[in-house]
Amino acid sequence: MKNDIKIFSPATVANVACGFDVLGFCLDTIGDEMVIRKTDKKGIYITKIEGFDLPFETTLNVAGVSALAMYEALKPDCGFEIEIYKNIKPGSGIGSSAASAVGSVFGMNELLGRPYNKTELTQFAIKGEALASKCEHADNLAPAIFGGFTLVKSVSPLEILEIPSPKDLYATIIHPQIEIKTSEARAILPKEVPLQNAIKQWANFGSLIHGLHTSDYGLIQRSLHDVIVEPHRSKLIPHYEDVKKAVLQHGALGAGISGSGPAIFTLSKGLENAQNVKDAMESVYSKTGIVFEIHMTRINTEGIKVLEDRRLKTDNRKPTHTH
Repeated sequence: MKNDIKIFSPATVANVACGFDVLGFCLDTIGDEMVIRKTDKKGIYITKIEGFDLPFETTLNVAGVSALAMYEALKPDCGFEIEIYKNIKPGSGIGSSAASAVGSVFGMNELLGRPYNKTELTQFAIKGEALASKCEHADNLAPAIFGGFTLVKSVSPLEILEIPSPKDLYATIIHPQIEIKTSEARAILPKEVPLQNAIKQWANFGSLIHGLHTSDYGLIQRSLHDVIVEPHRSKLIPHYEDVKKAVLQHGALGAGISGSGPAIFTLSKGLENAQNVKDAMESVYSKTGIVFEIHMTRINTEGIKVLEDRRLKTDNRKPTHTH
């Protein structure tokens, strides 16, 4: 059995407008690379971090905390070293902490002969994610592990449902280079919502799930509306309304805040519409003076994966578009 493994841990979009804390999908071209290595010395050790300034101390690093949760449950007769090549900016809204939390446990599981299934790996990863967001949720973790769209039916006990991805669905995401911490974005949300808004939200959510199952793009378009969270969080994102208006005029099925922001996601039918949406995003943000990246990608139905090539391609880690 191999003693080390290199993996690609993908970025994800959580909430997906009306699915706050329960729905997410996996991105194809954006993600972290990690190397997990078995060692004779017992314990979990983070030995290398590139890309962003993150703590090496195991109990202060998301990847370390999730790895410790699995390690303490399994008690293997070895230890693990973790190298993190961070491409997803922390606080970006596209699952940076989730990619770290998922990557360490997935890699360890592969090296140990896969003693745990995907749901069990998600359960361990939740412990790491909670370090970043101050609460246990799995709407980024689940799509990173399972791929495609996932619905977290329950966190306790953990139950994850895989939702089909229509084959012509594309995501275009703009990431303004500002940081919004998940914990802070949660703090501004109301503790209670009007019943009428709740009714609208769960009607949209149920319709969105049905639209994904049936590849009904019109229904998906009519369902991608968030009347509960977006009105509050959108105030934290510069030019949010301008971007949303522009992309809807240029072929997007819908748009919303990716996770807790500042990234803004759109879903489109077909590559041509996705490209038009990218151009619309670029047109709005190029006038703002704010540095940004744009990513355009199919839905990643595979999720986290082993990279066969052991050579790290760190010099190729560039955003799709940078301004």
